[in-house]
Amino acid sequence: MTKTTASDTAQLIIDGKTHTLPIVRGTEGDAAIDISNLLRDTGYITLDTGYKNTGSCSSAITYLDGNKGILRYRGYPIEELADKCAFIEVAYLLLHNKLPNSRELEDFKVLLERFALLHEDMIHFFDHFPPNASPMSILSVMVNSLCNYYPEMGDDPLQDLNITAARLISKIRTIAAFSYKKSLGHPLVYPRADLSYCGNFLNMMFDKPVKPYTVRPEVVAALNKLLILHADHEQNCSTSTVRLVGSAGVNLYASISAGINALWGPLHGGANEAVIDMLELIYADDNNFEKYINKAKDKNDPFRLSGFGHRVYRTFDPRGTIIKKACDEILEVLNVSDPLLDIARQLEEIALRDEYFIERNLYPNVDFYSGIIYRAIGIPTNMFTVMFALGRLPGWIAQWKEQREDPGTRIGRPRQVYTGEPARKFVPLEERT
Repeated sequence: MTKTTASDTAQLIIDGKTHTLPIVRGTEGDAAIDISNLLRDTGYITLDTGYKNTGSCSSAITYLDGNKGILRYRGYPIEELADKCAFIEVAYLLLHNKLPNSRELEDFKVLLERFALLHEDMIHFFDHFPPNASPMSILSVMVNSLCNYYPEMGDDPLQDLNITAARLISKIRTIAAFSYKKSLGHPLVYPRADLSYCGNFLNMMFDKPVKPYTVRPEVVAALNKLLILHADHEQNCSTSTVRLVGSAGVNLYASISAGINALWGPLHGGANEAVIDMLELIYADDNNFEKYINKAKDKNDPFRLSGFGHRVYRTFDPRGTIIKKACDEILEVLNVSDPLLDIARQLEEIALRDEYFIERNLYPNVDFYSGIIYRAIGIPTNMFTVMFALGRLPGWIAQWKEQREDPGTRIGRPRQVYTGEPARKFVPLEERT
């Protein structure tokens, strides 16, 4: 980020008085009006419900251009990373601002292998959740509990952060797989040193004593792609939560736990679950596509097609373009017979050639295709958001680290416009009617 000269400013006129505000420009041409001293200088604040047009920070991690459909991690196009990297390479990139060389990647793999196991005492935690407990609630609690077993971050949060990050990235996949096994009442499957990051996760999820699981390279490749595409996405709801909570000086584990809870929401990480729910609704209604297409077009009807369009993209979601190809490939390889997947393909075809959706840029996004892939490889719907969290974790850590390293960081404290009652005279109890 570079601040411009004094002549590069904006002017705000309030009550006939002109106030000069500096303009801040990013390295890709994006610009912001710096209003940090607005209240002090004018007595006014800005109001931006939902933060649709408010920058909460400057960041060197992810660049996103919604109008052009561009997404880059640390300067690298998402298309190249998804095509040429494994997830742990991208995780390293987000954490260290560079792609690892062979030695660095091997060292990172060693750390992930070293930290893959959970403390045996933590494993007993799973026994005390009810069988129908949400995997996201389990994930949040377990991640938050890690600070009790690894309290070294208390004295100097940035000391050995690379070790802490590797520990968290490794253990979260074990926690996720164990929570799934516990929900089924199945014995736990421990991580194996001979399997990759994604291969290990799949094996811990699906291996059974009576039916050993075969880790297929095509499925590993698809999972790597999905996690990469979810690894970071600028200042979304959960990432902003991690930063806001972290700004209070909270440890990394608690901050990530807060991000997991934010991601849990159906309007955020639960979007791919909503896609499957929508497909099941259409299937139960005799595959009546036309009915639901028409409902989606009716502005008076609350129904919306899940997995189409995006808050920040005004054209194709670049992740959706990548994952569509991966989706087609994995469905062909697995030769899955599933009526919901057939419905998804037909719905996609209809929406892509319908002028209503084309004119409004309502293209299938990453949530539409990710839910289909997860279902095809056997991951249940209630684990979809957990998968999102696994992918997003390196981005959350990188954002937390960036904020903590910034000497200008202040505790997050949004303002408000009060709309309640004006000052009122207190009425004693005996006089109230």
